[in-house]
Amino acid sequence: MTYDILIANGTLIDGSGASQRAADVGIRGDRIETVAERGQLEGAPARITIDAGGKVVCPGFIDTHSHCDLLALSEPFIYPKIMQGVTTELIGQDGMSLAPLRDEYASSWKKAMAGLEGDYEVDWNWKDVDGYLGRLDSMELGPNFAFLAPHGNIRMKVMGLENRRPTPDEMAAMKDVLRECLDQGAFGMSTGMIYPPCCYAETSEFVELNKVLAGQDAVFVTHQRNESDTILESLQETFAIGMGSGCRVHISHFKVAGRRNWGKIDEVFELLESARNGGLGVSYDQYPYVAGSTMLAVILPPWAHDGGTERLLRRLADPGERARMKKDIIEGIPGWDNFVHNSGLDGIYVTFVKTAKNQDAVGKNLVELGELRQKDPLEAAFDLLLEEENSVGLVNFYGLEEHIVSIMLRPEQNVCSDGIMGAKPHPRLYGTFPRILGRYVRAQGVLSLESAVFKMTGKPASVLGLKDRGIIKERNAADIVVFDPNTVIDKATYSDPVQYPAGIEYVIVNGKILVEGGRPKLQKAGKVLRR
Repeated sequence: MTYDILIANGTLIDGSGASQRAADVGIRGDRIETVAERGQLEGAPARITIDAGGKVVCPGFIDTHSHCDLLALSEPFIYPKIMQGVTTELIGQDGMSLAPLRDEYASSWKKAMAGLEGDYEVDWNWKDVDGYLGRLDSMELGPNFAFLAPHGNIRMKVMGLENRRPTPDEMAAMKDVLRECLDQGAFGMSTGMIYPPCCYAETSEFVELNKVLAGQDAVFVTHQRNESDTILESLQETFAIGMGSGCRVHISHFKVAGRRNWGKIDEVFELLESARNGGLGVSYDQYPYVAGSTMLAVILPPWAHDGGTERLLRRLADPGERARMKKDIIEGIPGWDNFVHNSGLDGIYVTFVKTAKNQDAVGKNLVELGELRQKDPLEAAFDLLLEEENSVGLVNFYGLEEHIVSIMLRPEQNVCSDGIMGAKPHPRLYGTFPRILGRYVRAQGVLSLESAVFKMTGKPASVLGLKDRGIIKERNAADIVVFDPNTVIDKATYSDPVQYPAGIEYVIVNGKILVEGGRPKLQKAGKVLRR
């Protein structure tokens, strides 16, 4: 037998959580053909032989929260992820993605999506999930892609962008659209309960929709209603949705946000324990940083988004509506996840804009933006959103390092990046997975290598239901990373985020080498994975 790739002399960490062992791995085509004790494949013929002496061989990393839905149609190799060892991206996050679409809302939806995905010259010529995934699969993909049916798109397809309850007929129609999305390959449904139109949905709407997920053992992935002042109530709602529908629940980018809420962490963990003990299938993902990143428009109260981006822009142009927005931001609204309260104006930074006019705002916090524009910081932020037609990103500082560790150590956790592109993106886009290995394994000893790899491979594969990825074993897909445990580390920082990590030596996707000796090899390797 001749192998296409033979990885010899490595230390195998197979992704199951089992202890490391010395092993050789033989690959033929896009599959792992042989896993043998070190030396047993010595002399075996191979087209390419990788000497992994002193290195760790493990499954490719699975990013369960990614925002490359649009980027992949323009820059499909996804360098920031491939270079850190990510071989599968889960997109369709936060209830907002590119399918399904409804023609009359396409323009408004593109502007809404720009705050998360950026602004790319791409022809949106699909209608449903099958059309979008087919288009994606035709690209020269680096990593694999899996898709979540976005609740916001489903709601828009049936109800438009209005803030109201669905009628019984609309509820039935949304369930039909969700079934179609699952039939076309979606692994579950996502929602972003702070983003319109998802934030308009009541608990009962999610319970009904998630009964469809439960019937197919698909997962509900949620950016929950609140991660700060009312996080306890928000978690109770999330678990009630799971128990009421019978579906598995996966919470996105788990955290406790805002200094005044840090003391709630023990109660948060108690609620998690109670849900698990009550029989709910619950998991969550986490990025290892004390700051987050999303669209700048989240600083605005929910009512400002009612009806879509075009109406939002009209409100931003209205002095009376601006005054109302400012009042609600300063005084707060019960139950609303108020980013200004959580992070402060000096803890919210602009990461990207789409026009040359406002490039000087990138990298500035809102206090600095106000000084730059010689006006009140909120007024300056409102101007920026209006002038950029909502295509503005942010980084916000909200967290506590000791919480990063305690959340990381829990059994529900797996690693994600939540990476969002931008001129000055959050460093998690370039550094998440090597940061776990370098900072939290080698430097701090928070996790063992086996546990860390499990949380980046086997654990997320089980959450999604990926049967042939996440574990190195014979006949599984040949998605593999070879890294140096002594040097692997993230280099991306908040001030200089566009930096590839160190120590990621080889990345193999479906049997094709995309990183060799730490350098990228541009070729098509990834594919769309369908449920």
